[in-house]
Amino acid sequence: MVYYVKIQKYVIWRNHMILACQNISKAFGTTEIIKNASFHIEEREKAALVGINGAGKSTLLKIIIGEMRADEGEVILSKGKTMGYLAQHQDLTGHLSIYQEVLTAKQNLIDMEERLRQMESDMKTKSGAELDELLSTYTRLSHTFELENGYAYRSEVVGVLKGLGFSESDFEKQVDSLSGGQKTRVALGKLLLTKPDIILLDEPTNHLDMDSISWLETYLLNYSGAVLIVSHDRYFLDRVVTKVVEVDNKKVTTFEGNYTAYSQKKAMLREAAYHAWVNQQQEIHHQEEVIAKLKSFNREKSIKRAESREKMLDKMDVLEKPTEVRSDMRIRLEPRITSGNDVLTVEHLSKAFPGQTLFQDLNFEIKRGERVAIIGNNGTGKTTILKILNEVIRPDAGSFTLGSRVQIGYYDQEHQVLHMEKTIFQEISDAYPYLTNTEIRNVLAAFLFTNDDVFQPIHTLSGGERGRISLAKLMLSNANFLILDEPTNHLDIVSKEILENALKDYTGTVLYVSHDRYFINQTATRILELTGQTLVNYIGNYDYYLEKKEELTEKYAPAAAQAVTEAKQASDNKLSWQQQKEEQARIRKRQNELKKTEDRIHVLEVRDKEIDELMMQEEVFTNVAKCVELNKEKTAINEELEQLYERWEELAE
Repeated sequence: MVYYVKIQKYVIWRNHMILACQNISKAFGTTEIIKNASFHIEEREKAALVGINGAGKSTLLKIIIGEMRADEGEVILSKGKTMGYLAQHQDLTGHLSIYQEVLTAKQNLIDMEERLRQMESDMKTKSGAELDELLSTYTRLSHTFELENGYAYRSEVVGVLKGLGFSESDFEKQVDSLSGGQKTRVALGKLLLTKPDIILLDEPTNHLDMDSISWLETYLLNYSGAVLIVSHDRYFLDRVVTKVVEVDNKKVTTFEGNYTAYSQKKAMLREAAYHAWVNQQQEIHHQEEVIAKLKSFNREKSIKRAESREKMLDKMDVLEKPTEVRSDMRIRLEPRITSGNDVLTVEHLSKAFPGQTLFQDLNFEIKRGERVAIIGNNGTGKTTILKILNEVIRPDAGSFTLGSRVQIGYYDQEHQVLHMEKTIFQEISDAYPYLTNTEIRNVLAAFLFTNDDVFQPIHTLSGGERGRISLAKLMLSNANFLILDEPTNHLDIVSKEILENALKDYTGTVLYVSHDRYFINQTATRILELTGQTLVNYIGNYDYYLEKKEELTEKYAPAAAQAVTEAKQASDNKLSWQQQKEEQARIRKRQNELKKTEDRIHVLEVRDKEIDELMMQEEVFTNVAKCVELNKEKTAINEELEQLYERWEELAE
């Protein structure tokens, strides 16, 4: 459901602030979810709301949009501003087509256009003062219509729909016949076109392929309003946001920068908090020992001194142990059997379904220790390749060969390997009887099953929770070749990081399909892109793939390269002329500043070298006054260079 909220009760006291949450608290029964949460969003600011599953992100969003009441505190929206909200799940109904449904977002322009057409018709029958008045009204309305991009709103609708992955052949499909993911994309399109002053998005990338996510990144970066995003897509957050609002252990903390900057800062704070707690615990233990010793002397003065220390301890603000710092949140995976160097050889593999050829004549090899990601748009056949390798389906042509001592462990999104009647703990302990209770609990804790959670029956779990159990079982298996289909789906950020670290340390071989670009960037040693019914090989992570994509696609998949070029041209047309102009100006400004910075660095470095050479000349190093002058200049140069290097790094990103 999409909510549009307009609040005019308060005026924000800061000129550029659009939304503020002040001292928000919420509890369900005796369980406190959020306590004294405060943060704000500026105009045009792009911010992320992050936290583990169950931390209270959705609760906070519902409070902001007015769907839920806070126990304490208030939400303040700047006077006259509008807010739009996109929930994760949509329930669109009705007989409108996709195009018609999204077009309703422009109803004000449709009404305005109809008024203009009616006026044009009325002009034929009017004269004199009536005609003058009508012409005057028509001129004013036409001007407003033009300012609101009225002459291009239908093209804007088409651009947004195509950007979100709908082809023109999809436009006439009725919304009540769509899947949940398609309905979410339709609702997202409507929301973007409505252009509220601040948009709240709950997992907007869940049902988008990589091209659509890239389009959405560009759209949001150029969006004239503010955006608050809840997402587990860390690469998306890195590209879009400049502020991170974290919900953790009932508290809300704001971090400036993108997700990577937040993650680094959080790790530093986590470590500092842990050390502070350890130091305090040591001090408490020391004081308790001193108190006990003083009391054992059993003298009046020593007892008084012991009591004084006890009072001091009672007044101490005891730190809570940081819950994030847990030794059980890291998994170490080691195959029990080492495979040969040649793990997989695929030759001339082809597969088609009625009316659609997925791929033809695929050839590739995978060596021991590689972590290979298969990427590509939805429907290209990525999962089909994995199913062929796991012998779930048969290819139309071609074959594959497994190497010596290769044992496959396969994870798909259906999770059919679980026993519904067992508890989570039984599922693991029965599958791996050699594990101790502590080892089982540590593994389950890594996948966010703690305390009594481990005794829940499998049949009571959600799809995401079952996925985590399947993944945990696979991680413990004897397999030395892991084949994973979207392994990060339904995992929160903490679990994703645990899995990333486990795979990076894994000495076996991994082949996976994923849309999670951050995960790919962290774990892949090689990328195979399925495009134009063939595979293009990239020896590197996702950043390397982005750098080389155009060059290698043109060389190895010319048909796909043409399609990419056309898609890029279409994508370029999706932004309005004004947006394109602003983006081009921003890029030019950044490039000019980068060039000026580089030139200045060069000048200073040359002069720094000259000074070094001058100070080696006898007539200079024997002249104290000259040496002082040159040394002063060299110090100033080094200080400026340090600033310039930092600025260059910022501009070069």
